[in-house]
Amino acid sequence: MSNPALSLRAITRIYETEGERLEVLTDADLDLNPGELVGLVGPSGSGKSSLLHAAALLEAPNAGEVWIGGQNGLALSEGERTALRRREVGFVYQFHHLLPELDALDNVALPRMISGASHKTAREAAEAQLTALGLGGRLRHRPGQLSGGEQQRVAIARALVNEPRILLADEPTGNLDPATSDQVFEALAHACRGAGAAALIATHNHELASRMDRVVTLDRGRVVPFTSA
Repeated sequence: MSNPALSLRAITRIYETEGERLEVLTDADLDLNPGELVGLVGPSGSGKSSLLHAAALLEAPNAGEVWIGGQNGLALSEGERTALRRREVGFVYQFHHLLPELDALDNVALPRMISGASHKTAREAAEAQLTALGLGGRLRHRPGQLSGGEQQRVAIARALVNEPRILLADEPTGNLDPATSDQVFEALAHACRGAGAAALIATHNHELASRMDRVVTLDRGRVVPFTSA
């Protein structure tokens, strides 16, 4: 069996505010295998976002290791960690965070250019991603000219344009109506499977989660298999 695309080891995350101490993750472990789609479910406040942000090297946990491509990202310098994240990880938020002044093509091309690609190469890669997600006819539209589902598909294309080995998504369909949510999930799953990317997708929608390869949840700060009541 191939090595995991992502390994989280003993991730602990503690928040302290106004003298209160809240430990949302406690020695959390998770392996994510290449090409695998994993659903992450759990109530609000259970630590799903904290786990995703630690996995993406966006926030440093209080303790633990995040192994990506044979490297513990938390042991790297800030610059090395940023480079690893840009190269290996794509992230999709619940709200698309597209730049309103740029059209869909340039929103998606931007991460590729930040990673060093020429404008032409980045736009070609962006066009391929958007076309694969059914947006070939909307390349020149700005976010305000797109529907909510289209905006989120642009955000998915942006997360995948650097061909990451890992896609992390935090409630990517949580702001959409049920029909659009289903369409966006199918587009995301198809894109990940087509690229062979490992994906960890947080969702409140258990029906969507059930269509993934496996489902996990957080129980007292630890990652455990999810079993329906």
